[in-house]
Amino acid sequence: MDYDFAILDFSDESDEAVARRRGWIGAVLRGFRDPRPEDELIDRWVRHYRTDEVIVRGAWLPEGELGAGPMPVATYASLDKTLNAGRGLLPLRMITDVTTSAAHRRRGLLRRMIEDDLDDAVAKGIPIAALTASEATIYGRWGFGPATFRHGVAVDTTTGFAFRSFTDPGRVELLEPADAWPHVKGVFDTFHARQRGSVAWPAPYEDMHTGAFDFSGSGSHRKIRTALHLDDGRVDGFAIFKHEEKDTVKVDEMAALTPQAQLGLWSFLASLDRVKTVTFNIAHPDDPLMWALSDLNRVKTTELEEFLWLRVLDVPRALEARPWAADGTVVLEVDDPQGHAAGRFAVTTRDGVAAVARTDDEATVRVAAETLGSLYLGNVPVPQLRRAGRVDGADDDVRRFAAMADLREPAYNLTGF
Repeated sequence: MDYDFAILDFSDESDEAVARRRGWIGAVLRGFRDPRPEDELIDRWVRHYRTDEVIVRGAWLPEGELGAGPMPVATYASLDKTLNAGRGLLPLRMITDVTTSAAHRRRGLLRRMIEDDLDDAVAKGIPIAALTASEATIYGRWGFGPATFRHGVAVDTTTGFAFRSFTDPGRVELLEPADAWPHVKGVFDTFHARQRGSVAWPAPYEDMHTGAFDFSGSGSHRKIRTALHLDDGRVDGFAIFKHEEKDTVKVDEMAALTPQAQLGLWSFLASLDRVKTVTFNIAHPDDPLMWALSDLNRVKTTELEEFLWLRVLDVPRALEARPWAADGTVVLEVDDPQGHAAGRFAVTTRDGVAAVARTDDEATVRVAAETLGSLYLGNVPVPQLRRAGRVDGADDDVRRFAAMADLREPAYNLTGF
Protein backbone atom coordinates (compact mmCIF):
# COMPACT_ATOMS: atom_id res chain seq x y z
CA MET A 1 0.00 0.00 0.00
CA ASP A 2 1.27 3.50 -0.82
CA TYR A 3 0.79 5.63 2.28
CA ASP A 4 0.49 9.40 2.13
CA PHE A 5 3.35 10.83 4.22
CA ALA A 6 3.03 14.51 5.02
CA ILE A 7 4.19 17.27 7.37
CA LEU A 8 1.29 19.20 8.93
CA ASP A 9 1.34 22.95 9.35
CA PHE A 10 -0.33 23.57 12.73
CA SER A 11 -0.67 27.27 11.81
CA ASP A 12 -2.86 26.50 8.78
CA GLU A 13 -6.49 27.36 9.53
CA SER A 14 -8.04 25.92 6.37
CA ASP A 15 -10.87 23.44 6.92
CA GLU A 16 -8.78 20.53 5.62
CA ALA A 17 -5.79 21.41 7.83
CA VAL A 18 -7.95 21.82 10.93
CA ALA A 19 -9.58 18.42 10.31
CA ARG A 20 -6.20 16.77 9.74
CA ARG A 21 -4.61 18.15 12.90
CA ARG A 22 -7.67 17.12 14.95
CA GLY A 23 -7.37 13.66 13.39
CA TRP A 24 -3.64 13.62 14.10
CA ILE A 25 -4.16 14.44 17.79
CA GLY A 26 -6.89 11.81 17.97
CA ALA A 27 -4.51 9.22 16.49
CA VAL A 28 -1.84 10.05 19.10
CA LEU A 29 -4.35 9.60 21.93
CA ARG A 30 -5.61 6.37 20.39
CA GLY A 31 -2.03 5.12 20.19
CA PHE A 32 -1.48 5.81 23.89
CA ARG A 33 -4.89 4.36 24.84
CA ASP A 34 -6.26 7.69 26.01
CA PRO A 35 -9.80 9.05 25.51
CA ARG A 36 -10.76 10.94 22.37
CA PRO A 37 -9.77 14.62 22.53
CA GLU A 38 -12.05 17.40 23.70
CA ASP A 39 -11.89 20.86 22.16
CA GLU A 40 -9.90 22.41 25.03
CA LEU A 41 -7.21 19.74 24.77
CA ILE A 42 -6.91 20.30 21.04
CA ASP A 43 -6.68 24.07 21.50
CA ARG A 44 -3.89 23.74 24.06
CA TRP A 45 -2.06 21.11 22.03
CA VAL A 46 -2.09 23.37 18.96
CA ARG A 47 -0.94 26.37 20.99
CA HIS A 48 1.95 24.43 22.55
CA TYR A 49 3.04 23.04 19.20
CA ARG A 50 3.03 26.50 17.67
CA THR A 51 5.05 27.89 20.58
CA ASP A 52 7.66 25.13 20.29
CA GLU A 53 7.63 25.19 16.45
CA VAL A 54 7.04 21.44 16.41
CA ILE A 55 7.53 19.48 13.18
CA VAL A 56 4.44 17.29 12.85
CA ARG A 57 4.67 14.20 10.63
CA GLY A 58 2.10 11.56 9.81
CA ALA A 59 1.15 8.74 7.46
CA TRP A 60 -2.38 8.57 6.02
CA LEU A 61 -4.20 5.94 4.01
CA PRO A 62 -4.58 6.90 0.33
CA GLU A 63 -7.92 8.30 -0.78
CA GLY A 64 -10.46 5.58 -1.55
CA GLU A 65 -9.08 3.04 0.94
CA LEU A 66 -11.31 1.88 3.79
CA GLY A 67 -10.27 3.99 6.77
CA ALA A 68 -8.93 6.91 4.71
CA GLY A 69 -9.67 10.35 6.08
CA PRO A 70 -8.20 13.04 8.32
CA MET A 71 -6.96 10.59 11.00
CA PRO A 72 -3.49 9.19 10.18
CA VAL A 73 -2.36 5.62 10.81
CA ALA A 74 1.01 6.77 12.18
CA THR A 75 2.14 9.92 14.00
CA TYR A 76 5.50 11.48 14.81
CA ALA A 77 6.56 14.90 16.11
CA SER A 78 9.83 16.63 16.93
CA LEU A 79 11.03 19.92 18.33
CA ASP A 80 14.35 21.54 19.12
CA LYS A 81 15.42 22.53 22.65
CA THR A 82 18.68 22.05 24.56
CA LEU A 83 20.55 19.33 26.46
CA ASN A 84 23.03 20.16 29.19
CA ALA A 85 25.98 18.10 27.98
CA GLY A 86 28.20 19.16 30.88
CA ARG A 87 30.25 21.88 29.23
CA GLY A 88 27.29 23.93 28.08
CA LEU A 89 23.88 23.62 26.46
CA LEU A 90 23.82 21.63 23.23
CA PRO A 91 21.07 21.88 20.56
CA LEU A 92 18.82 18.84 20.87
CA ARG A 93 16.24 17.27 18.54
CA MET A 94 13.45 15.97 20.80
CA ILE A 95 11.15 13.25 19.43
CA THR A 96 7.65 12.76 20.82
CA ASP A 97 4.10 11.51 20.11
CA VAL A 98 5.24 8.49 18.11
CA THR A 99 2.40 6.05 17.40
CA THR A 100 1.42 3.49 14.79
CA SER A 101 -2.08 2.07 14.41
CA ALA A 102 -2.32 -1.54 15.54
CA ALA A 103 -3.68 -2.33 12.07
CA HIS A 104 -0.58 -0.96 10.31
CA ARG A 105 2.41 -2.14 12.29
CA ARG A 106 5.56 -3.50 10.66
CA ARG A 107 4.97 -1.56 7.44
CA GLY A 108 8.03 0.73 7.77
CA LEU A 109 5.98 3.79 8.78
CA LEU A 110 8.10 4.71 11.82
CA ARG A 111 11.29 3.98 9.88
CA ARG A 112 10.34 6.44 7.16
CA MET A 113 9.43 9.22 9.59
CA ILE A 114 12.30 8.83 12.06
CA GLU A 115 14.93 8.58 9.34
CA ASP A 116 13.52 11.63 7.55
CA ASP A 117 13.54 13.53 10.84
CA LEU A 118 17.11 12.56 11.77
CA ASP A 119 18.23 13.60 8.28
CA ASP A 120 16.52 16.95 8.88
CA ALA A 121 18.28 17.37 12.25
CA VAL A 122 21.65 16.68 10.66
CA ALA A 123 20.94 19.14 7.85
CA LYS A 124 20.15 21.80 10.47
CA GLY A 125 23.36 21.13 12.38
CA ILE A 126 21.76 19.55 15.46
CA PRO A 127 24.34 17.17 16.98
CA ILE A 128 22.16 14.93 19.13
CA ALA A 129 18.60 13.60 19.30
CA ALA A 130 16.57 12.34 22.24
CA LEU A 131 13.34 10.68 23.24
CA THR A 132 11.69 9.19 26.31
CA ALA A 133 10.46 5.78 25.24
CA SER A 134 7.49 3.75 26.45
CA GLU A 135 9.05 0.54 25.08
CA ALA A 136 12.72 -0.37 25.48
CA THR A 137 13.09 -2.58 22.39
CA ILE A 138 12.17 -0.18 19.60
CA TYR A 139 14.73 2.59 19.21
CA GLY A 140 18.13 0.91 19.46
CA ARG A 141 17.97 0.07 15.75
CA TRP A 142 18.08 3.83 15.03
CA GLY A 143 21.08 4.43 17.26
CA PHE A 144 19.30 5.51 20.47
CA GLY A 145 20.62 4.25 23.80
CA PRO A 146 19.29 4.80 27.33
CA ALA A 147 21.42 7.48 28.99
CA THR A 148 19.55 8.53 32.17
CA PHE A 149 17.32 6.47 34.42
CA ARG A 150 14.16 7.10 36.40
CA HIS A 151 14.73 6.32 40.08
CA GLY A 152 11.48 5.97 42.03
CA VAL A 153 11.42 6.23 45.81
CA ALA A 154 8.83 5.83 48.56
CA VAL A 155 9.61 7.56 51.85
CA ASP A 156 8.04 6.37 55.12
CA THR A 157 7.10 9.56 57.00
CA THR A 158 5.26 7.96 59.93
CA THR A 159 6.16 8.63 63.56
CA GLY A 160 9.90 8.33 64.04
CA PHE A 161 10.89 10.04 60.79
CA ALA A 162 13.88 12.15 61.83
CA PHE A 163 17.06 13.67 60.50
CA ARG A 164 20.42 12.91 62.09
CA SER A 165 21.43 16.55 62.43
CA PHE A 166 19.79 18.62 59.68
CA THR A 167 18.15 21.91 60.55
CA ASP A 168 16.74 23.85 57.62
CA PRO A 169 18.51 27.23 57.35
CA GLY A 170 15.64 28.48 55.21
CA ARG A 171 11.90 27.95 55.11
CA VAL A 172 9.14 26.57 52.88
CA GLU A 173 6.12 28.51 51.65
CA LEU A 174 3.01 27.20 49.90
CA LEU A 175 1.81 29.21 46.92
CA GLU A 176 -0.98 28.62 44.47
CA PRO A 177 0.54 26.89 41.44
CA ALA A 178 -0.13 29.77 39.03
CA ASP A 179 1.44 32.28 41.43
CA ALA A 180 4.42 29.99 42.02
CA TRP A 181 5.13 29.42 38.31
CA PRO A 182 7.63 32.28 37.78
CA HIS A 183 9.65 30.99 40.75
CA VAL A 184 9.38 27.36 39.61
CA LYS A 185 10.52 28.29 36.11
CA GLY A 186 13.37 30.39 37.48
CA VAL A 187 14.65 27.54 39.64
CA PHE A 188 14.35 25.08 36.78
CA ASP A 189 16.19 27.33 34.34
CA THR A 190 19.09 27.65 36.80
CA PHE A 191 18.97 23.90 37.46
CA HIS A 192 18.99 23.18 33.71
CA ALA A 193 22.04 25.38 33.21
CA ARG A 194 23.89 23.54 36.01
CA GLN A 195 22.78 19.91 35.76
CA ARG A 196 24.47 17.65 33.22
CA GLY A 197 21.82 15.54 31.48
CA SER A 198 19.00 18.07 31.92
CA VAL A 199 16.65 18.72 28.99
CA ALA A 200 14.82 22.05 28.61
CA TRP A 201 11.09 22.07 29.30
CA PRO A 202 8.74 22.22 26.31
CA ALA A 203 5.72 24.53 26.35
CA PRO A 204 3.17 22.14 28.01
CA TYR A 205 5.09 22.28 31.29
CA GLU A 206 3.58 25.66 32.13
CA ASP A 207 0.04 24.27 31.89
CA MET A 208 1.09 21.17 33.84
CA HIS A 209 2.79 23.02 36.69
CA THR A 210 0.32 25.87 37.05
CA GLY A 211 -2.61 23.46 37.10
CA ALA A 212 -4.12 25.25 34.11
CA PHE A 213 -4.89 21.91 32.48
CA ASP A 214 -4.90 18.26 33.48
CA PHE A 215 -3.54 16.30 30.53
CA SER A 216 -4.52 13.02 32.17
CA GLY A 217 -8.14 14.11 32.42
CA SER A 218 -9.82 17.32 31.32
CA GLY A 219 -10.17 20.84 32.59
CA SER A 220 -7.89 22.35 35.20
CA HIS A 221 -5.68 20.27 37.47
CA ARG A 222 -7.14 21.23 40.83
CA LYS A 223 -5.25 18.75 43.04
CA ILE A 224 -1.68 19.92 42.59
CA ARG A 225 0.06 22.05 45.22
CA THR A 226 3.36 23.93 45.01
CA ALA A 227 5.89 24.33 47.81
CA LEU A 228 8.78 26.77 47.39
CA HIS A 229 11.96 26.63 49.45
CA LEU A 230 13.55 29.96 50.35
CA ASP A 231 16.95 30.73 51.77
CA ASP A 232 17.73 34.33 52.74
CA GLY A 233 14.60 35.37 50.85
CA ARG A 234 15.64 33.71 47.57
CA VAL A 235 13.70 30.79 46.09
CA ASP A 236 16.15 27.90 45.63
CA GLY A 237 13.88 24.89 45.27
CA PHE A 238 10.36 23.69 44.59
CA ALA A 239 8.16 20.63 44.97
CA ILE A 240 4.93 20.15 43.01
CA PHE A 241 2.79 17.48 44.64
CA LYS A 242 -0.71 16.14 45.19
CA HIS A 243 -2.46 14.15 47.89
CA GLU A 244 -3.55 10.64 46.92
CA GLU A 245 -5.36 7.77 48.60
CA LYS A 246 -3.98 5.76 51.53
CA ASP A 247 -2.34 8.78 53.21
CA THR A 248 0.13 9.19 50.34
CA VAL A 249 1.59 12.30 48.75
CA LYS A 250 2.87 11.96 45.19
CA VAL A 251 5.55 14.42 44.11
CA ASP A 252 5.19 15.24 40.42
CA GLU A 253 8.29 17.42 40.19
CA MET A 254 11.01 18.53 42.57
CA ALA A 255 14.23 20.44 41.97
CA ALA A 256 16.62 22.18 44.31
CA LEU A 257 19.73 24.27 43.80
CA THR A 258 21.44 23.20 47.03
CA PRO A 259 21.47 20.06 49.22
CA GLN A 260 19.99 22.13 52.04
CA ALA A 261 17.03 23.13 49.86
CA GLN A 262 16.54 19.48 48.82
CA LEU A 263 16.45 18.30 52.43
CA GLY A 264 14.28 21.26 53.41
CA LEU A 265 11.66 20.24 50.84
CA TRP A 266 11.75 16.60 52.01
CA SER A 267 11.38 17.80 55.62
CA PHE A 268 8.33 19.85 54.67
CA LEU A 269 6.71 16.98 52.73
CA ALA A 270 7.34 14.58 55.61
CA SER A 271 5.66 16.97 58.06
CA LEU A 272 2.32 17.10 56.20
CA ASP A 273 -0.61 16.03 58.36
CA ARG A 274 -2.20 12.61 57.83
CA VAL A 275 0.55 11.52 55.42
CA LYS A 276 2.37 8.22 55.85
CA THR A 277 4.23 7.94 52.55
CA VAL A 278 5.76 10.39 50.09
CA THR A 279 6.61 9.09 46.62
CA PHE A 280 8.68 10.57 43.81
CA ASN A 281 9.44 8.65 40.63
CA ILE A 282 12.27 10.85 39.25
CA ALA A 283 14.48 11.21 42.32
CA HIS A 284 18.01 12.51 41.85
CA PRO A 285 20.52 9.62 42.11
CA ASP A 286 22.58 11.76 44.52
CA ASP A 287 19.62 12.90 46.63
CA PRO A 288 21.05 13.20 50.17
CA LEU A 289 17.81 12.21 51.95
CA MET A 290 18.59 8.57 52.77
CA TRP A 291 21.96 9.38 54.35
CA ALA A 292 20.57 12.39 56.23
CA LEU A 293 17.94 10.30 58.07
CA SER A 294 18.38 8.52 61.38
CA ASP A 295 16.82 5.45 59.75
CA LEU A 296 17.99 5.08 56.15
CA ASN A 297 15.55 2.20 55.60
CA ARG A 298 12.71 4.71 55.45
CA VAL A 299 13.72 5.39 51.83
CA LYS A 300 12.80 2.49 49.53
CA THR A 301 13.56 2.23 45.83
CA THR A 302 10.31 1.43 44.02
CA GLU A 303 11.53 1.46 40.41
CA LEU A 304 14.63 1.91 38.32
CA GLU A 305 14.12 2.09 34.57
CA GLU A 306 15.48 3.90 31.55
CA PHE A 307 14.26 7.43 30.97
CA LEU A 308 16.18 9.65 28.52
CA TRP A 309 17.41 7.97 25.32
CA LEU A 310 20.13 9.71 23.30
CA ARG A 311 21.27 9.39 19.69
CA VAL A 312 24.56 11.04 18.68
CA LEU A 313 24.42 12.58 15.20
CA ASP A 314 27.65 14.64 15.15
CA VAL A 315 30.37 12.76 17.03
CA PRO A 316 33.07 15.46 17.25
CA ARG A 317 30.68 18.19 18.34
CA ALA A 318 28.86 15.98 20.85
CA LEU A 319 31.99 14.55 22.47
CA GLU A 320 33.65 17.94 22.71
CA ALA A 321 30.58 19.30 24.55
CA ARG A 322 30.81 16.84 27.45
CA PRO A 323 33.40 16.70 30.26
CA TRP A 324 36.07 14.00 30.56
CA ALA A 325 37.57 12.43 33.66
CA ALA A 326 41.19 11.72 32.70
CA ASP A 327 43.78 12.63 30.09
CA GLY A 328 44.29 10.13 27.30
CA THR A 329 43.90 9.25 23.63
CA VAL A 330 41.86 6.59 21.86
CA VAL A 331 40.71 6.01 18.31
CA LEU A 332 36.99 5.40 18.63
CA GLU A 333 35.16 3.59 15.83
CA VAL A 334 31.38 3.93 15.67
CA ASP A 335 29.22 1.50 13.71
CA ASP A 336 26.09 3.34 12.56
CA PRO A 337 23.83 1.76 9.90
CA GLN A 338 22.21 5.16 9.27
CA GLY A 339 25.66 6.69 8.73
CA HIS A 340 25.28 9.81 10.88
CA ALA A 341 27.86 8.83 13.51
CA ALA A 342 29.78 6.26 11.48
CA GLY A 343 33.55 6.41 11.23
CA ARG A 344 36.76 6.54 13.24
CA PHE A 345 37.51 9.44 15.55
CA ALA A 346 40.70 10.38 17.35
CA VAL A 347 39.64 11.44 20.84
CA THR A 348 42.29 13.24 22.89
CA THR A 349 41.37 14.52 26.34
CA ARG A 350 43.28 16.94 28.52
CA ASP A 351 42.14 18.78 31.66
CA GLY A 352 38.57 17.58 31.20
CA VAL A 353 38.22 18.75 27.60
CA ALA A 354 38.27 16.63 24.43
CA ALA A 355 39.56 17.35 20.94
CA VAL A 356 37.85 15.05 18.44
CA ALA A 357 38.62 14.62 14.76
CA ARG A 358 37.98 12.05 12.05
CA THR A 359 40.92 9.79 11.33
CA ASP A 360 41.98 6.87 9.15
CA ASP A 361 44.08 5.39 11.97
CA GLU A 362 43.32 1.90 13.24
CA ALA A 363 40.55 1.83 15.82
CA THR A 364 41.45 0.98 19.42
CA VAL A 365 37.87 1.01 20.81
CA ARG A 366 34.73 0.09 18.87
CA VAL A 367 31.07 0.67 19.73
CA ALA A 368 27.70 0.81 17.98
CA ALA A 369 25.84 4.11 17.74
CA GLU A 370 23.30 2.78 20.25
CA THR A 371 26.06 2.11 22.80
CA LEU A 372 27.58 5.54 22.21
CA GLY A 373 24.21 7.06 23.12
CA SER A 374 24.22 5.19 26.43
CA LEU A 375 27.84 6.14 27.15
CA TYR A 376 27.42 9.79 26.27
CA LEU A 377 26.39 11.22 29.65
CA GLY A 378 28.59 8.89 31.67
CA ASN A 379 25.78 7.19 33.60
CA VAL A 380 26.45 3.77 32.09
CA PRO A 381 30.05 2.71 32.86
CA VAL A 382 32.32 1.57 30.03
CA PRO A 383 33.43 -1.60 31.95
CA GLN A 384 29.81 -2.68 32.44
CA LEU A 385 29.08 -2.37 28.72
CA ARG A 386 32.38 -4.12 28.00
CA ARG A 387 31.29 -7.09 30.11
CA ALA A 388 27.98 -7.08 28.21
CA GLY A 389 29.89 -7.44 24.92
CA ARG A 390 29.03 -3.91 23.72
CA VAL A 391 32.49 -2.28 23.84
CA ASP A 392 35.24 -3.91 21.77
CA GLY A 393 38.99 -3.41 21.99
CA ALA A 394 42.13 -4.59 23.74
CA ASP A 395 41.86 -4.59 27.54
CA ASP A 396 44.35 -1.75 28.03
CA ASP A 397 42.63 0.42 25.42
CA VAL A 398 39.17 -0.13 26.93
CA ARG A 399 40.49 0.60 30.42
CA ARG A 400 42.02 3.83 29.17
CA PHE A 401 38.75 4.81 27.47
CA ALA A 402 36.85 4.01 30.68
CA ALA A 403 39.17 6.23 32.71
CA MET A 404 38.57 9.04 30.22
CA ALA A 405 34.82 8.64 29.70
CA ASP A 406 33.30 7.51 33.00
CA LEU A 407 32.28 10.42 35.23
CA ARG A 408 31.90 10.52 38.99
CA GLU A 409 28.87 12.78 39.28
CA PRO A 410 25.72 11.30 37.74
CA ALA A 411 23.78 12.92 34.92
CA TYR A 412 20.13 13.62 35.72
CA ASN A 413 17.06 14.62 33.75
CA LEU A 414 13.62 15.68 35.00
CA THR A 415 12.00 16.29 31.62
CA GLY A 416 9.70 13.78 29.96
CA PHE A 417 8.34 14.38 26.48
